[in-house]
Amino acid sequence: MAQLRRVAWILIVLADIGLLLWGAMAALFPERLLGPNSAPILAAGFEGYTKGSWPQLSQASRGFMTVLFRTYGAYGVAVGVLGAAVAATAFRRGERWAWWALLIGNTVALVSAMTYDKVVNAIGPFEMTEYLGLALVWGALAITAPFRAEGRPVPAAS
Repeated sequence: MAQLRRVAWILIVLADIGLLLWGAMAALFPERLLGPNSAPILAAGFEGYTKGSWPQLSQASRGFMTVLFRTYGAYGVAVGVLGAAVAATAFRRGERWAWWALLIGNTVALVSAMTYDKVVNAIGPFEMTEYLGLALVWGALAITAPFRAEGRPVPAAS
């Protein structure tokens, strides 16, 4: 089990560092963050959702959307930092609460990102990393589940 936990915490840290890096890019450089067909993600998301043209959107509206996307990126940074820290410390030590925190935190963060991409019809190769990250986290958590049969005490015979 110790070897599985080692592999699991490393996979989770990698997935959370990926989320942190994406969040940092979204927060600091949203105009350079690429979406489908190498289009900037903000324009691709707006055009995919409204079927309108990004340049036709007023400058004030584009500015407001950029602020919102930067905030969304900052949340990605926060979840990535916390997830990596929990995985490298409490989860690595086998603390049960850490397993649940990583399951809930990563699931909410990555599924919300995937939902955004789907709603705005902006799913490209870069967005597929969200699916990969979630698969890594869920796979790592599956092999270290705190309620697996081998970790349960044997019930007394009646």
